Parts: sequence; structure tokens; C-alpha cells
Amino acid sequence: MADSKFVKTNKKIAEKIVKGHKTIEKGVVDGYKKIEEGVVGGYKKVEDKFVDKFLKKDGETIEEAKARLKAEEEKKTTKK
Repeated sequence: MADSKFVKTNKKIAEKIVKGHKTIEKGVVDGYKKIEEGVVGGYKKVEDKFVDKFLKKDGETIEEAKARLKAEEEKKTTKK
């Protein structure tokens, strides 16, 4: 059975609406990802400065200090 003019027009409208929705969705998701990356990057900078200033021991890098602190925390939680 052949589609009527109304059905064909309805399909075209539906396709355009779906395409528009996907474009908006992509824009929102991309914007969220950029914000998330900025927030996480900012947090990591603050975390590194804090570890460097208050928790790092002499001659220890920031990464080594973080690893040491993580190991100490895991040690505490396994004792409980």
C-alpha cells in the first residue's frame, strides 16, 4: 500500500525533529563535558598545591606523596 502525501510529510517532519533533537543533545553533552573537564582540572590543581604545601615530605614528589598517602589510607582501612 502506497503512503499518502500526509504520511510522507509526517515522516519528513519526524526526521527533521529527530535531527534537531540530536543536534541539541550533542551540544548539551559537549558543553557538559567541557565544564566537567574544567572543574576536574581545577580540583586537581588545588589538590596538587595542597599536597605540595602541607603533605609532601622532603625530597618527595607530589605523585610519590599521593601514592604514600593512598597506601597509608588503605593500610588503615584493612586493619579495621
